[in-house]
Amino acid sequence: MNGHAKVQSEHQFDVIVVGAGISGINAAYRVQDELPGLSYAILEARHDLGGTWDLFKYPGIRSDSDLFTFGFAFNPWSRNNPIAEGAAIKSYIADTAQKFGIDQHILYKHRLTAADWSTQDHVWNLVVDADGKERKYTARFVIFGTGYYNYSQPLDVQIPGIEKFNGQVIHPQFWPEDLDYKDKKVVVIGSGATAITLIPNLADKAARVTMLQRSPTYILSLPNRSSKWLSYVLPTATFHRVQRAIAIITTRIFFLFCQKYPNFSRWILKKSVCSQLPDHIPYEPHFAPRYNPWDQRLCVCPDGDFFKSLRAGKADVRTDTIKTVTSNGIALNSGETLDADIIVTATGLKLQLAGGAQISVDGEKYDPGSKYMWNGVMLQDLPNASFIIGYTNASWTLGSDATAQFVTRLLKFLEKRKLIAATPRLKSDEAKNLEERPLLNLSSTYITVASRTLPRAGDKGPWQPRDHYHKDIKFALKGDLSEGMEFVAGPSLQLRPDMN
Repeated sequence: MNGHAKVQSEHQFDVIVVGAGISGINAAYRVQDELPGLSYAILEARHDLGGTWDLFKYPGIRSDSDLFTFGFAFNPWSRNNPIAEGAAIKSYIADTAQKFGIDQHILYKHRLTAADWSTQDHVWNLVVDADGKERKYTARFVIFGTGYYNYSQPLDVQIPGIEKFNGQVIHPQFWPEDLDYKDKKVVVIGSGATAITLIPNLADKAARVTMLQRSPTYILSLPNRSSKWLSYVLPTATFHRVQRAIAIITTRIFFLFCQKYPNFSRWILKKSVCSQLPDHIPYEPHFAPRYNPWDQRLCVCPDGDFFKSLRAGKADVRTDTIKTVTSNGIALNSGETLDADIIVTATGLKLQLAGGAQISVDGEKYDPGSKYMWNGVMLQDLPNASFIIGYTNASWTLGSDATAQFVTRLLKFLEKRKLIAATPRLKSDEAKNLEERPLLNLSSTYITVASRTLPRAGDKGPWQPRDHYHKDIKFALKGDLSEGMEFVAGPSLQLRPDMN
């Protein structure tokens, strides 16, 4: 059996990828391209691929990173708009999967519920809910491409009196596709990327949209088009590589600049926002965050659409706290009342690992929140498993691809040396001197709430959190695979080498 085997009738694979979103499709490509002798399958819980871009249906959903870096390196985004809407991204992912034959390896409506590593057999035994029926799969290596969002439950935020509201309460994660908000008064609670995206799109039809925020965030307006003059002098493939490299470098430089010169960066962002605000909406307190730029993720506003809706008079902003929700609106602690027909709770996402599947080793429950992450790709004491976690200060897919390329290199390393398992280990004396660091370097509420759900990071060695793409891709391609790693010898990574 090789990497292009039919997956429908098989239950045993050398590599299983969990999730058919952008991370899973990217990982699958790297596996079949670099390891054609290994069989693989993708387990997808939903009825279609796309992950986040198939799940979220709220108006205007879009990327908050440029598609030149958020897209696949092996199949570059060829359109001129760096910020794209969800439907276009999903179509791009589907076209990529079909182009490279990856779609033939996807098992839809296959939700992983449990994964147990067998030390005796050196395999993962997976329990899968296949459209209501339990099925079991075996894999030598598992790549968890599920990200860290909980798709079934939003972040639990207590809003006083919300049960008294007579109108509709909507969470963006579960947006009804038939929701009628035309000529309605809508209040969007929150100030993150989802709220900034929703406001201008709702304002097109709603009578009025108000963004109610407890505290403001940084908003960066960018033109949603790219310069293509280089495309006239460079071959297409070269142009896309250069375009991607420029986007990676400029994003990194901007982040480092904000970190090194926070006050100056704050002033630049303030000048940009003030130039786009209508006269009746002041910068203070609505657009003056209490934290420095990039302490939380910046909200990207393509072509300034958010500010255009404010200037058009169809949208407004309030910075206040909620006293209570009433039957027909929201009473604020300032004494003001916001009338509402619909309340949208854009208050953040709940985090989880492995898509909520229960992980165990030899039947013993494994707690990811108590373990350290090895080089941002594997977990302490967990054999033959990699978790794809992207960046908070750059495009997710950059980190995803660095992980995927690490996995293929690791598997080649194991096969060449007649090794069958690799497990990150933290020695007891090393653990005593390890100072804990946050895995994700943001102070956003949804991340701090989930601090004990996600794995830990340390201040030394292979346990440090990820930093940036260039460092991580260098490690993925050439870094030391043995530091902090325990190996087990064995005949072959392939579960059925006789089928090749």
